[in-house]
Amino acid sequence: MVLKIENTQITDWKGYKGRPFLISGPCSAETEEQVMETARQLAALNQVSVFRAGIWKPRTRPNSFEGIGSEGLKWMRRVKQETGMLIGTEVANEKHVYEALKYGVDMLWIGARTTVNPFTVQEISDALQGVDVMVLVKNPVNPDIELWVGAIERIAGAGITRIGAIHRGFSTYEKTLYRNQPNWQLPIELRRRIPDLPIICDPSHIAGARAYLHEISQKAMDLNFDGLMIESHIDPANALSDSAQQLTPNDLKELLTRLIMRNPNPDDPKLLDVLGELRQQIDIYDDHLLDLLEKRMKIAEKIGMYKKENNITILQSLRWDEIIRRAVIRGQTKGLSAEMIDGIFKAIHQESINHQMRVMNNER
Repeated sequence: MVLKIENTQITDWKGYKGRPFLISGPCSAETEEQVMETARQLAALNQVSVFRAGIWKPRTRPNSFEGIGSEGLKWMRRVKQETGMLIGTEVANEKHVYEALKYGVDMLWIGARTTVNPFTVQEISDALQGVDVMVLVKNPVNPDIELWVGAIERIAGAGITRIGAIHRGFSTYEKTLYRNQPNWQLPIELRRRIPDLPIICDPSHIAGARAYLHEISQKAMDLNFDGLMIESHIDPANALSDSAQQLTPNDLKELLTRLIMRNPNPDDPKLLDVLGELRQQIDIYDDHLLDLLEKRMKIAEKIGMYKKENNITILQSLRWDEIIRRAVIRGQTKGLSAEMIDGIFKAIHQESINHQMRVMNNER
């Protein structure tokens, strides 16, 4: 199903200064001086569309810095008055919405921990009824596309027309290079579901470290994301929250100068012909893959029948481990990542189990 949301073109949003639509500022508002000086330096770049700062910070453990609270909204309002930049912050409940709007906040976003709770998202949506404000929805903590789409639908149901999504990565128990796994296929699927929805990438929360911010930002631009949300602080090393992932405004400027902006809609006839031929080849190989998968599932069904006749359990863990190890090794020799091979074969294995279950239950 493709969801249609009207009037979401980011080029029509207030503050738009060109691609990428840039949202930047400190993870948290800490002091008035810190907020104002960061804002002044970011305004001087003339590339930031919205100045961001966390006012209320949902922390995993108690007794951590949980934000300065509504006092920080006064500083944000001063930023808007003195620099002309629009201002934005995260809201986690309806009280936050009312407080932020009272101080003239132009952009609100729903955080990853809030997106997972439809009740809270609905309360926020109810508080937004009849309000003209930009609203972004971060992906849920875990990779659940339905929760993400559902939250966006709830905001749209409040009559908000300037809606976008923020891709901030997904939590994982596995130790990885980044703080949160990008799982790029999820925002790609979101764009397929809602083609006109602006998508902002949050490299800061995906990376968790300054060293990876550029490569993630470039990946987002290569995937034709509409904007970036990058945290910036005048003194990152001494920030009260997420110090490792924040850049100084000057370092942000350097990152932006290195970004390569590619053309999302080429119009060169020769180039389009070449791309068309290559895409036809991709279509042929995709058809081959589907044919092979069909044949593989038929073999799985025969195995299921044999297991049924001999009263053998469907799941054979040692055999499964052997398949994965072999596939990863062979895949890497062919230039394929272990992550991709693991994901593909887990899906194939699950489908094989489903086919064998149907055989066991006489549902063929």
